[in-house]
Amino acid sequence: MRIARFTLDQDPRYGVVEGEEGAEMIHVIGGDPLYTEISPTGQTHPLEDVRLLAPVIPRSKIIGVARNYRSAGAPGGPPVWFGKPNTTVIGPGDPIMLDARVTAPAFHEAELAIVIARLAKDVPAEAADKVILGYTVANDVGYRFGDAALPDAVDSANGGAAANPDPRGFFAKWRDTFTPLGPWIETDLEPERGLAVRSWLDGQARQDGSTKDLLVGARELVATASAVCTLLPGDVILTGTPGGAAPIEPGERVTCEVGGIGAITNPVVRR
Repeated sequence: MRIARFTLDQDPRYGVVEGEEGAEMIHVIGGDPLYTEISPTGQTHPLEDVRLLAPVIPRSKIIGVARNYRSAGAPGGPPVWFGKPNTTVIGPGDPIMLDARVTAPAFHEAELAIVIARLAKDVPAEAADKVILGYTVANDVGYRFGDAALPDAVDSANGGAAANPDPRGFFAKWRDTFTPLGPWIETDLEPERGLAVRSWLDGQARQDGSTKDLLVGARELVATASAVCTLLPGDVILTGTPGGAAPIEPGERVTCEVGGIGAITNPVVRR
């Protein structure tokens, strides 16, 4: 089942997307599928007539994982964990906004994202499916700082007084618009079966990986995260990105795709 969040000249609503590619219809459902049973309202719209939004706005947090793909040159140690706020989330077609004051390059990262369905604490990996609503596509954007990228007079936009800010920390990853999600949540997906994870910049291929190369699988990530903190409905876990992530520039369009779900495209602008 593909659960989308959309608008059609009105407040955001949810719907179930059905049909073949290019001829999809969205069947409107009542309420929020995180908190109510999926109940069709009888209203139906062609998918092309609606504006898709980010399928979920995390109520609490986004948990990110780095160095979790063999193809990304993981050094053999455990993945690196970090967090992002829900203010970084945007949907399909929304612009990724780069700060004109920042001289460091920003990189895109195509990822499989896990959407949590219900409160979860100390969930074993074998029971993770019970707390997962489904999966969506993420683009985990972030700056990569280095000494050469910092001006002589380092300002707050470039990381304050830090000469080399954490590449997965506040100044790098917490920017508004730095977590595009979409196009919908796929509830019927097997993350361990080798889903393609790809990205393109202006139509040119950049990443071409597979979830079979994850060092730590989706269910184990849920188990580890829930052992550390309570997961709440709508929380999102980013599973990591394969090798090939590239810097993005204003004027480009970034497309990220996960097999079995779909793709999300966002323009890049400077503000």
